[in-house]
Amino acid sequence: MRTAMGVWRWRRNPLRRPTDLFEAWVAFAALVCVLLVAPAVGCAAGLKVDGTLQRAAREQRHERYLVPAVVVAPAPGPVPGAAADPGAQRQAPERTPVVASWTAPDGSSHRGTVPAAQEPPRPGERFRIWTDIKGRLVGQPLDPAAASFHAGAAGLAAALTAAALAETVRRLVVRRLMHRRYIRLDRAWAAAGPDWGRAGAGS
Repeated sequence: MRTAMGVWRWRRNPLRRPTDLFEAWVAFAALVCVLLVAPAVGCAAGLKVDGTLQRAAREQRHERYLVPAVVVAPAPGPVPGAAADPGAQRQAPERTPVVASWTAPDGSSHRGTVPAAQEPPRPGERFRIWTDIKGRLVGQPLDPAAASFHAGAAGLAAALTAAALAETVRRLVVRRLMHRRYIRLDRAWAAAGPDWGRAGAGS
C-alpha cells in the first residue's frame, strides 16, 4: 500500500521537492517488481525446479524396482537401510521390521532386515520392496505429482522473496531520503533560527 501511495508523489505541486519525484520513481520501480518481476522470477524458479525434480523422478523410476520379498522371521531391531536412505526411512516408521529374502533384478539373492508390508508379519508371507538393480534397499521413487507440488512451493517462495526484496530496497531508499531531508531542514533552521522574528532580519 505504501508503495502505491508513493507513486502519487508524481502529481504536480509547487511544494514538491526533487527527492519527492525520485521517491515516486522508486515506488513505481518497486511496484513493477512486485507485480511483474516477482511473478516472473517465481515462474522461472518453479519451472526450473519442476524440470529438475521430474528428471530425478524419471531416473528413479528407471533405476528402482519393486521386487517380491518373503518374510523369514521377525527382526528385533530397526531397519538398517532406513538411516541410509531417507525414502526408505519414510516408509519404515509404521511397519514392523522383519528378516526377509528377495531376488534382485540382476538375479542375485539377498537376505536382510526390511520393513514388513503387513501387521503382524508371519513367516512365509510375501510382500514387495523397492531395490536397485543389485538388490540394495532404496526408497520409493519420487511421484511426479509430488514433484510438481514441491516445484510450485519453490516458485511461490521465490516470488515472495523477490517481492520482499523489492519492498525492502524501497524502504531503505525512502529512509535514506528522509534522513537527507532532515539534515537539510536542520541546516536551514540553523541558518534562519537566530534571526527568527527579529525586525529587519528578512523573516
